Amino acid sequence: MTLEQLRIFVAVAEREHMTAAARVLNVTQSAVSAAISALEERHGVKLFHRVGRGIALTDAGRIFLDEARAVLVRAEIAERVLEESAGLGRGVLHLVASQTIAAYWLPPLLAEYRARHPGIAVELSIGNSEQAAARVESGSADLGIVEGRIDNPVLASWQVGEDRLLLVEAATAPEHPTDRDWLASARWVSRERGSGTRSTFDAAMRGMGIDPEGLSIALTLPSNEGVRTAVEAGAGVTALSALVVGRAIEGGRLRALPVDLGPRPFFALRHKERYSAKAAEALLALIERRGGKGKESMINPPEVRQ
Repeated sequence: MTLEQLRIFVAVAEREHMTAAARVLNVTQSAVSAAISALEERHGVKLFHRVGRGIALTDAGRIFLDEARAVLVRAEIAERVLEESAGLGRGVLHLVASQTIAAYWLPPLLAEYRARHPGIAVELSIGNSEQAAARVESGSADLGIVEGRIDNPVLASWQVGEDRLLLVEAATAPEHPTDRDWLASARWVSRERGSGTRSTFDAAMRGMGIDPEGLSIALTLPSNEGVRTAVEAGAGVTALSALVVGRAIEGGRLRALPVDLGPRPFFALRHKERYSAKAAEALLALIERRGGKGKESMINPPEVRQ
């Protein structure tokens, strides 16, 4: 069994299509078929059902997929260790961040990072805070930066920055008080559960003595931009990062309400027991110098086993 056979198997399993996998891997379809056949024949097990012109994973194939992915992650980490032994001349930084951070807070930092380390390719994926934590735990990301606290014993977590949530509604909405009774009865547009924005908002409501489970949620949307656009159209009130709504407030499309939801910290995540990539350490150092709360108020990252 070779790493190339595992890569081919994972590509076919994820697409359930040999031609599509061959196209992505830039190999011939015959090479893909031969790799799958070699795995099946060597171990005497069928990995795929052949149904007409389609294929689907067998039970054995589904079990093997998890193990194959894990092996490929470990192989990539091992290769990265060797590449980085010569410093930051080349390599890949696998980064995952939640939406607000990836779209608004991180890009200027990544632009400076690439200017400082042109040999390091940055692969950024986006997910909510829970999804980002899962990628760091699995090893598919070297470093995560998220908006919500993550309670996971295998992950180191420390604060690297902050922003503020603003309570906003359409600028055309009638004037009204913003007391506790109004907040409890308002019509809300919300991010999905698992997002840092949602968890921070829920915590702020509880701090005011309001049960977030009892709020009237008119819409639940999976992106900051979707929530903002819906609120601009009059769908309700929401809480979003000042980074997300700042221009809409300046442009007169949204109105910020006088409710203090407090600061919202950003947290870096990394696995406590995995190799800490030099490329990730270089980005963290840059965040401390340029993008965080300021060097004097930074929380130092915990020790990581090398």
